[in-house]
Amino acid sequence: MKVIVTDEVAAEGLALLEQDPRIEMDMRLGLSKEELLGLIGDYEVIITRSGTNVDKDLLDAGKKLKLVARAGVGIDNVDVDYASSRGVIVVNAPFGNTNSAAEHTMALLLSVCRNVTKANASLKSGEWKRGPFTGVELKGKTAGVIGLGKVGGRVATRLKAFECEVLACDPYIAVKRAHDLGVKLVSHEEIYKNCDIITVHTPLNDETRDMIGNREFAMMQDGVIVLNVARGGVINEEALLENLKNGKIGLSAIDVYSAEPPKSDTLKELISQEKLIVTPHLGANTFEAQINVAVDVSREILNYLDEQPLENAVNIPRFDLALMDQMRPFMNLIRVMCDFGIQLVDSNPSKVTFGYTGQIAHYDCSPLTVFGLSALLNRMVDQDVNMVNASLIAEQMGIVVDEAKSTHSDAFSNLVTLVIEGADSKKRLISGTLFEGKPRIVRLRDYSMDFTPAEHMLLLHYGDRPGMIGKIGTIMGKHEINIASMNLGRSEKKGEAMVILSLDSAVPKEVVAEIGQATDASFIKAIHLPVK
Repeated sequence: MKVIVTDEVAAEGLALLEQDPRIEMDMRLGLSKEELLGLIGDYEVIITRSGTNVDKDLLDAGKKLKLVARAGVGIDNVDVDYASSRGVIVVNAPFGNTNSAAEHTMALLLSVCRNVTKANASLKSGEWKRGPFTGVELKGKTAGVIGLGKVGGRVATRLKAFECEVLACDPYIAVKRAHDLGVKLVSHEEIYKNCDIITVHTPLNDETRDMIGNREFAMMQDGVIVLNVARGGVINEEALLENLKNGKIGLSAIDVYSAEPPKSDTLKELISQEKLIVTPHLGANTFEAQINVAVDVSREILNYLDEQPLENAVNIPRFDLALMDQMRPFMNLIRVMCDFGIQLVDSNPSKVTFGYTGQIAHYDCSPLTVFGLSALLNRMVDQDVNMVNASLIAEQMGIVVDEAKSTHSDAFSNLVTLVIEGADSKKRLISGTLFEGKPRIVRLRDYSMDFTPAEHMLLLHYGDRPGMIGKIGTIMGKHEINIASMNLGRSEKKGEAMVILSLDSAVPKEVVAEIGQATDASFIKAIHLPVK
């Protein structure tokens, strides 16, 4: 796999890729757009920071691109929607700079409260003044944290260490997490009305853009301290400027801006305010954070090569990280079931239903569904299908994808069922479960079965009558094809029987035809499952 690195990324993190013989990595920093467009067609992965614009032109030129790896949190410089339409996975490193951003928040808060920047400049200019730089303590203050994710949670913990009372607002966080952090979950309005210090730690999206403006500032206490070390634009900068000038805001610290570097008159005036201290987006700028984000994206590239779930892909469904280890075996199970099931269908399916029964139904199974869909489609179409573009390709092919869940299960603690419906209205049903973490097939159509999928198998239906197994074994022996195991299901005595044979080698077409004729099989199919 060829990887191009176009921005400064910590060498310690990239060492993981350099050590892998499957990867050929080129460092090409400072390329013009035209130069990069001329080169990108040779690469399957691009690693960037904020200096490279991964836009439509670049994605079109990158004919072989499979992965865009952003060594950092923000993906503003990546056209994620267009990448998704091309089946290109976009990954970032949302947690590598978590500690760095939290510590920078506290550094700014302490600096503004204790007039560190002003006192430093005064003393270095030859003055010895103390009175003008009298500060305020954090102890006893009520601090409001908006966004209690990885960074916000760490900031809350540090504020409590300074003996602040901490209120938090985050509609996507469970009460238990707030309780574990020792903070109280409240509404936005309670934060604005009751807090001496307000710090935001949310992503920038349609929901959070200009989240704090004049209306919200009007609710706040006079002299409030306001910080933004998250994303420029979460706090409306014109409103922030106005409330700094009119005295509503006592002190403020900002690390991020709606345009970087700041060029507008509003931002220039904002930065010049006496009661505001500023830094040029340094939240992630520690040596440790730069190594962490490089390590994180390198691991994602290796996960992709190893066909492991990607933990930080921004344009595919993913499990909660806490569930990842628990769900990996189910991803393998559903891949095996899809590889098996699609070989039983003679025409393109019109509908595919993924069913989840038992304990697994308590969780979000959509990543499993999309993963399974990509496994099915990869057997059907020439283009590369993955979790990014699987749903779009299915829609273009006119395939209806459905998902069914039930927490009630009689026979198995967990059961996954795949139903493939063809244009002829025929249905192919396959159910599987995990035994000691390994895939087992327990139902085919309306037959109870119990077998471990193997690389080479033969499935056939025939009328149940004496001597059939012997005929099959005789033909297999004549052609030196060893039967490793056999599983038999039947609807009733002397009714239709279904046999699945696991074999040590593939069955040639002529042998399949011979067995079909000898048993008068109503259906016979050689199955091959790729070894993973």
